[in-house]
Amino acid sequence: MLSAFDADHRVLNLSQLSRRSGLPLATVHRLAADLVESRLLVRRGDGRYEIGALLWRLGLLAPPTELRELALLHLQDLVGATGHTVHLAVLDGAGALVIERLAGTRTLPTRHSPGGNLPLHCTAVGKALLASADPALVARVAGDLRRHTAYTVTDPAALHRQLAEIRRSGVARSAQEHRLGVSSLAVPVNGSDGVVAALGLLAPLRSPRVAGALPHLRAASASISADLLRSGLAVTTSSGSG
Repeated sequence: MLSAFDADHRVLNLSQLSRRSGLPLATVHRLAADLVESRLLVRRGDGRYEIGALLWRLGLLAPPTELRELALLHLQDLVGATGHTVHLAVLDGAGALVIERLAGTRTLPTRHSPGGNLPLHCTAVGKALLASADPALVARVAGDLRRHTAYTVTDPAALHRQLAEIRRSGVARSAQEHRLGVSSLAVPVNGSDGVVAALGLLAPLRSPRVAGALPHLRAASASISADLLRSGLAVTTSSGSG
């Protein structure tokens, strides 16, 4: 039931919790009371629920949070070098979980703050993660290519060609596939067991500085990967059904 909460749904009533979790209302009512007693949820004065402080503290112990802290300085340097918005994402079920996002001087309207989830098939960070994912997940994603704009790839064969090119070049691209007027680049971040995250850059479509940003993006990814290996931090990503 806790998965019903996300960056866009921070406060929910019982009916919303039932609808978003797929659980019967009576079950949600009982679980919500138990979670409030355990301090994992907080019941507000208006009867709605939000994540409790204990759950936030537990979340700070998760490996993606440590990865975020390790990468933060490199993300700040990348914003300074390119002027563009950057974000770091990890695989989470059949989506890309944004664990950090820093706005550049060429700010784009914020849609996905840390904790938000992005599709794998039409964002640069998503494709960078999908290119190294388990074949079963690739097949699952390719079987449900939701259209977000007129430019979204909805042909499985075309997606497979894109993923093959990403594996060859090490760079993922998206141009208006998820948001009109926005282009993005992303590269993988490697840990001791392979790709653990994707580092992406967002820019207005046809921005003259995007092509020149790729070397900075690669350098930042390499620095994060090197710090990961030195730290010994093990980042485990989820490719389950969630």
